[in-house]
Amino acid sequence: MRLKYLTMVAAISIGLSACGGDSTTASNHKTDTSNASSTNNSSSSQRGLTIAASGGTFQDALRTIYFEPFAKKIGQPVLEDNADSGSYGIAQAKVQSGNPNWDIMQMEAEDLARSCSDGLLEKIDWDKLGGKEKYLPAAVSDCGVGQIFWSTALVYDSEKIKDAPQSWADFWDVQKYPGKRTMRRTAKYALEFALLADGVKNEALYQVLRTPEGVDRAFKKLDELKPHVVWWDAGAQPLQFLASNEVVMAAAYNGRIAGLNRENNRHFKIVWPQSIYSVDSWTILKGASNKDLAMEFLAFASLPENQVKLPDYMDYGIANKEAASQIKPEIALNLPTTEDNLKQAIELDADFWIDNSEELTQRFNAWVGS
Repeated sequence: MRLKYLTMVAAISIGLSACGGDSTTASNHKTDTSNASSTNNSSSSQRGLTIAASGGTFQDALRTIYFEPFAKKIGQPVLEDNADSGSYGIAQAKVQSGNPNWDIMQMEAEDLARSCSDGLLEKIDWDKLGGKEKYLPAAVSDCGVGQIFWSTALVYDSEKIKDAPQSWADFWDVQKYPGKRTMRRTAKYALEFALLADGVKNEALYQVLRTPEGVDRAFKKLDELKPHVVWWDAGAQPLQFLASNEVVMAAAYNGRIAGLNRENNRHFKIVWPQSIYSVDSWTILKGASNKDLAMEFLAFASLPENQVKLPDYMDYGIANKEAASQIKPEIALNLPTTEDNLKQAIELDADFWIDNSEELTQRFNAWVGS
């Protein structure tokens, strides 16, 4: 496990390794606690509070905004690890071991719902977070606290394409927009985008996908595009493919776009209509040895004055309503939770994927490999 001790005294400077991919590695650093407050030393475990998030530049931002300040606040080391895929399976294995070595875990919506239903997570004490009404409705659940809102959307380079694509039908139109496209190598999103490209209305998307005929229709539409697709597995890849001219359009996460444009003088644009948005949440594993401290961290990370900092690093929407209202207007334009960007967007149906993920993933994987 890739664990790292975090800074707890402001005067100590620790060099962080930069990472553009989906995982981070760094040499361990032990925190100096000799002058730090220990009033909140609530864990009897020898292991410090351990948080597993999705890695990469996103985890670098989490470290700066949440992990290091919280470690300083409690006067204890905080450890971190990466949990960038397979959240349900990982949580199940750790909890069933009887002594999970993670306390807090970042989860996507369907993993959260399934893990909560199967008793793998502790219940959230919403009173300690200021009450459910302080948060966007999609961020509230029995076992999770909404952390970020993010979208998967059509992205293109406006320097290369002047006649801007408007929909997934354009993504499929290889005559009008010749060249390769890139999509995430998962049934989730690929099937939805295929049906949208085939003319299914936003509001009917999951109604159609719930039928055998709808699934067959999605795969038939994917057949049309398959020769033109470069599949991606890691979140940084689609933008790398765009930058290298390997593809002309991408289905990509929104969070990296604006920063990449600023830092590398790119002109990537997001097509917000028909984007699919979801929420990632903080969860506490059942039986976590630092349960109380984990709940204290969730409260700290949910404070408006802390959450409002995140969009300065990554273009993700945030869950706390007060924090969301304080985001700079020029940054809010790039967030999936901005009103104009939500108008024709679609919320990922986590319940659908809980019910159908195994079957559709098997079929999709076989189809990709055929």
